[in-house]
Amino acid sequence: MGKRKTIGVIIAEPESVYQQRLLKGIFKQCEKYGYNAAVFCSLSKLGISYKQYQDGEANIFELVNFELLDGIIVPPITLSGDEKVSEHVLERLKNECSKPVVCLDIPYGDYPVINTDDRSAFSSVTAHIIDVHECRKIYFLTGTMGFSVSEQRLAGYMDMMKKRDIPVDDSMIFYGDFWYSGGESLADKIISGEVERPEAVICASDHMAIGLANRLAANGIRVPEDIIVTGYDATSEAVLNDIAITTCVPDVAAAAGKAVDHIRSLIEPGAEIIPPAPQKHSGLRICSSCGCPENMAYVKQRLNDSLIRSNWNYGDKDIENRVDINMLLESYVFESFAGSVDAHDCLDKIYRSIYLIKPFDRFWLCLKEEWLGSDEEAAMGYPDKMRTVVYRYFMHDKDDDPEGCYISENGGEIFDTRLMLPQLWEEYDEPRVFYFAPVHYIEYSLGYAVVQCSIKEEHIIGNVYRNWLRNVSSALEMIRVRTRLQMFSERDAMTGLYNRRGMDKELYKLLKKARPTDKLLVFVIDMDGLKIINDTYGHSEGDYGIRAIANVTRQIAKNDDICVRAGGDEFYIIGVGDYNSIDALVRVQRFKQALEETDKAAAKPYEISASIGYCCESLSHKIAIDELLRIADGRMYENKIARKKQRKE
Repeated sequence: MGKRKTIGVIIAEPESVYQQRLLKGIFKQCEKYGYNAAVFCSLSKLGISYKQYQDGEANIFELVNFELLDGIIVPPITLSGDEKVSEHVLERLKNECSKPVVCLDIPYGDYPVINTDDRSAFSSVTAHIIDVHECRKIYFLTGTMGFSVSEQRLAGYMDMMKKRDIPVDDSMIFYGDFWYSGGESLADKIISGEVERPEAVICASDHMAIGLANRLAANGIRVPEDIIVTGYDATSEAVLNDIAITTCVPDVAAAAGKAVDHIRSLIEPGAEIIPPAPQKHSGLRICSSCGCPENMAYVKQRLNDSLIRSNWNYGDKDIENRVDINMLLESYVFESFAGSVDAHDCLDKIYRSIYLIKPFDRFWLCLKEEWLGSDEEAAMGYPDKMRTVVYRYFMHDKDDDPEGCYISENGGEIFDTRLMLPQLWEEYDEPRVFYFAPVHYIEYSLGYAVVQCSIKEEHIIGNVYRNWLRNVSSALEMIRVRTRLQMFSERDAMTGLYNRRGMDKELYKLLKKARPTDKLLVFVIDMDGLKIINDTYGHSEGDYGIRAIANVTRQIAKNDDICVRAGGDEFYIIGVGDYNSIDALVRVQRFKQALEETDKAAAKPYEISASIGYCCESLSHKIAIDELLRIADGRMYENKIARKKQRKE
């Protein structure tokens, strides 16, 4: 068996009803063929007013390596909220993608389009209004003029009106925008008398139907008694509206499945094509806006989907696989994140809260290698390397995690970003779906998160995951800023070495893990002639000399040693370990040699030089650090005086 094929999906706002149906259709068909799916998703709706945040969300599309995928599916309508993002993704596809690309429902560049069968659906809606409610004066409110979806939905209405021998003229057809405002605009024309009152209005979207029905009702025109109104898309907003809207569930899943079939015909010519079965949940959904009795089973089901429960039945054994937004809020995970004291603590709390986004098999948090660094390192795009700082795998029917799960702020797996995720290319016993979502603070990219599920899993990431990840992103940014502020308070700005405050903190850590037999070794280093350099060549040259001494200080330090700029031209090295005087003398010689090499390479009109002294003492003697520094300082001055004498001679 060859490598499993992987179909990429570029999509925004996966929690919305259209996107959910579409993804289920893709996954169902991928399951038949044994394909993996990699979904790259902006979790927010493109076109939100917070432009900088949207930029951070859309950055996930920069991650897609088209050449590692076998085909790409794009529903352009989900990207249409931001023309710049939509055009940029299209440009990337044209310039970087040699694999098959197929779009859904609206044209996108020159790529083939698979359309949802809206035409048949609207014929059914129109037939219901004619046959059940005996209406003949029926208006149609479609979407944007020239939009293929608008025209297909209008065509379905026209088909049935013709079939029932009901004449239609231009005065019965209106163009809107698929949004509330389109329905409100038509309502205003009916209310003012500009447009003659119809018996019914069939709308091409639920949102236009809601806008129409509510504006009519607010002005004394009853729905459905005076005018019947229907919608399309079967959104939660429609069934929860004060006037519940009769609507229709489009068979988006079937169109999405056909998109997979199209790609299969190109990447595996001659392979069997198994057409997607019609979605069993598609079709008319009766509510009160057409005058029929409510379909209470449907209303209850949609209400349950939308409900934020105040109390869960925690005795339900399947409870943890059905987390809702209220459970997320009641977990107090956001406050927990805010209380993180450092990067490790923050990542640990993220790790422990991952149960809130179940069900899933595996989770990865991949951040930029230097994610705790500067703002420049947190800018848009992704670097060549990424680091997995959190990895968690959930065993089915068990609470414990197997070996291999981890958190690591500076460790973890480092991988080439072009791979997107190394585990995407592992061999699996059955196809999987991988959701890639951005981790960012406003427009600044920190990395991305990946959730992996079986492609059979009915659950698709939604508002729980979006809000959990938003708070993860904010927590990471808070720790990043706190780390930088802490670094500024504990580090010398010019050299990057510890200052006195940083020295005390790091020394405490060293002493805490020291063994009773260890020794404390300190070096005191003092730059020679700093005042003369400043007075003769300027303070910028003096600063150059200070940085040069700091670099040499780092060179002779060992991994756990503390390097300190104690004052203007004074430096310390402090180490705890199995040291002796020979070790100290060897390092003194290395210091002198490195300093000579630095001075020679700099070729300055002045000498870059320094004096050094040391002291080594057993921890068992309980001698204070200040006393050791005083002794080393005295020896440093002895060295300085001896070197002055040598120069005079």
